[in-house]
Amino acid sequence: MSIFGIILLLLVAAIVAVGLFVWKSYNRLVTLRNRYQNSYSQIDVQLQRRYDLIPNLVETAKGYMAHERETLEAVIAARNQAMSSSRAAAAAPGDPQAMQQAMTAEAGLTGMLSRLMVVSEDYPDLKADQSMQTVMEELRTTENKISFARQAFNDGVTLYNTSREVFPNNLVANTFNFSFAELWQEVTAEARRTPRVSFS
Repeated sequence: MSIFGIILLLLVAAIVAVGLFVWKSYNRLVTLRNRYQNSYSQIDVQLQRRYDLIPNLVETAKGYMAHERETLEAVIAARNQAMSSSRAAAAAPGDPQAMQQAMTAEAGLTGMLSRLMVVSEDYPDLKADQSMQTVMEELRTTENKISFARQAFNDGVTLYNTSREVFPNNLVANTFNFSFAELWQEVTAEARRTPRVSFS
């Protein structure tokens, strides 16, 4: 075999090796992106369940909290804002702007629900109401499911982001526009504080 033939063979082998690397890296990035997007859909399912429970909570509270109309309306407004932001994030999971808006709206909703719970403490009959207790238990269960789904989403996003940033995968990621995905993080200072427990 001539030198020209050997050089040509080596060149073809190098091109095939690069092509296989690009193919493998591209497919891995697509797989990881699809996994974290699927993880977000699990968050979305639980958030929708939460949104569906809130009107029941408000309706139950209305009967007891006639003087707290402003609080109840604020809870519904926060729910509607969170639903809208969640839909935008579900359309583009991991998109930094959509995720930031969803996290902010969810923090607002959580704050309004906390405010409602504080106000409801002044209404013992409301706390004792069986419908209220049922809705509250369903909300607690849903919050736990949301937490687990967020953890799975963040794990998927971290794996994807790490894979797209390491060399030489970053060359493929940049070439084919595999963009950075945003983690779901708590945006309120209260969420970062350790809860204070008092038995006195």
